[in-house]
Amino acid sequence: MKIVNFAESASVINQYVAEIRDVNIQSDRMRFRRNIERIGELMAYEMSKELTYSEKSVTTPLGQATGLTPDDDLVIGTVFRAGLPLHQGFLNVFDRAGNAFVSAYRYYKDKECTEVDVHIEYIASPRLEGKTLLLVDPMLATGESMELAWKGFLTKGTPDKLMIASVIASRQGVEHLQRLFPGDEVSLYCAAIDPALNTRKYIVPGLGDAGDLAFGGKD
Repeated sequence: MKIVNFAESASVINQYVAEIRDVNIQSDRMRFRRNIERIGELMAYEMSKELTYSEKSVTTPLGQATGLTPDDDLVIGTVFRAGLPLHQGFLNVFDRAGNAFVSAYRYYKDKECTEVDVHIEYIASPRLEGKTLLLVDPMLATGESMELAWKGFLTKGTPDKLMIASVIASRQGVEHLQRLFPGDEVSLYCAAIDPALNTRKYIVPGLGDAGDLAFGGKD
């Protein structure tokens, strides 16, 4: 798996990541959502460099112009609900893309909240044969939600190409996806990769619960 970690280079993405982590800024839900969206826009731009391009002609009021434009038939796939702002950021850039959604939720199997499982309940997606799937989810903790989302989308067909994007990933989650996708056919883009998970399987230092920070707490 090809891995791109934007935290290893100097870019404005680092500013937005710092703000979504900052407990003094996180209470502003609108800013949190917008920062996730902006990270998605910048990641989409970088990921666009991996697409397939060909020269095409367009008619202007004064003549003909040519330019290299993408040939990929894109689908942006997202995990409810935390993934929605990131999805919107990608859609702002790839505004002609198809859209796919899957609901996934984690639950703890023990009272100590140390054994976690993930369930998939809902999938809405176009057919994926011949498509380039951009699978985007802000948090890559254990990697199990991403794996289940991928397997869920496979029920709609196998895309020609898979590219994955996560705002903050854990080293454990990255290694999980490396085992799932050996070789260089799949790319993983991360705004930051953090070193650890705590006993509740949250990324440390991470940022907390992205869904709650974006949309409020849940019962």
